[in-house]
Amino acid sequence: MYIKTYMQDMGRAARAASRAVARADTNTKNKALTVMAQAIQRDADKLLAANAEDMAAARAQGLDEALLDRLALNAKSVAGMVEGLLQIAALPDPVGEISDLKYRPSGIQVGKMRVPLGVIGIIYEARPNVTADAAGLCLKSGNAAILRGGSEAIRSNQAIAACVREGLAAAGLPETTVQVIETTDRAAVGELITMRDYVDVIVPRGGKGLIERLMNDARIPVIKHLHGVCHVYIDDRADPDKAVRIADNAKTSRYGTCNTTETLLVAQGVATTVLPKIAAIYAAKGVEMRGCEASRRIVAMNAATDEDWVTEYLAPIISIRVVDGMDTAIEHINTYGSQHTDAIVTEDYTRARRFLREVDSSSVMVNASTRFADGFEYGLGAEIGISTDKIHARGPVGLEGLTSQKWVVLGDGHVRE
Repeated sequence: MYIKTYMQDMGRAARAASRAVARADTNTKNKALTVMAQAIQRDADKLLAANAEDMAAARAQGLDEALLDRLALNAKSVAGMVEGLLQIAALPDPVGEISDLKYRPSGIQVGKMRVPLGVIGIIYEARPNVTADAAGLCLKSGNAAILRGGSEAIRSNQAIAACVREGLAAAGLPETTVQVIETTDRAAVGELITMRDYVDVIVPRGGKGLIERLMNDARIPVIKHLHGVCHVYIDDRADPDKAVRIADNAKTSRYGTCNTTETLLVAQGVATTVLPKIAAIYAAKGVEMRGCEASRRIVAMNAATDEDWVTEYLAPIISIRVVDGMDTAIEHINTYGSQHTDAIVTEDYTRARRFLREVDSSSVMVNASTRFADGFEYGLGAEIGISTDKIHARGPVGLEGLTSQKWVVLGDGHVRE
């Protein structure tokens, strides 16, 4: 009963705060964001100390390396939170924007106005930086937020939450505009995803198990992606140097992120040229390679199974397949991928255009690493998450993805005949 009451009280407060922030002007929201950023910068040492405690506890519990990687904060990631909030402040305010305003034969004008969604519940594992990113994006888009981070990041999240509240108070906005759930009881998640009277949408950021649970149990719309099985396809008209550089970065820059490449596809015509070079880099960095029969004839590696083609490793493991051409590559991606992010390396403009058109993913790239699939890199300031849904929002979800549109009609005493 305590958890139910706690969450219901939080929901009521969020609903009331959502009305206040929805009518807040841009300057007020930007002031809150700026003060949040300044507070995080000022309290960097406190944040890192809190994170060190979380990391020590996580290691003691035996949490895996991928989760530890997502949990860790350092000076660079704290600076990234500060920069993300300042970038959000600098972005145009989407709330109230009217588009497509047209006169109708009757004389009325009809258009669409962008409006906040209301109250957004965000559930995430590790990644303390999500606390700052989500707070900033929800605030700028005129929404209230209820944030539920993982128990492994409880100290880090609460330290960041204190900076968020400071910014809200300085701007005269309700501190309940952004609330971070303080209990680690998992029952709080069950309440959050069923509070239809108070919460308008749920955004999960976490592992496949968490998202599957929310898909099954939530009674509120969910913006989600299950997993990131991302691909790089090296075409037989690729620049070899670009191919090697992109294949390396897409896999090895970070292993525990959803935009990391998990499968490398190489056209048969260039496989003997580029695959040994790429494999040498992977081997030097300790990446386990699992390949098809054709790949294993070129480079020594473990045999891939059917399961490998659909696996998000989040680890130094990559599956490799040699394909006879672009048709097979596109078919493989659309069959085994997760509609997250896929890239082609090619110097052929026509093939690049075709790849962009036919690969059914939320981000499709030409001659660039899949690691660019990120709200910050896309100029969104930050992201609330990445959506592989096809309705409402797709790809990195920034300010526009946290708003909706309503029809507006402008008349001057017009009546319908």
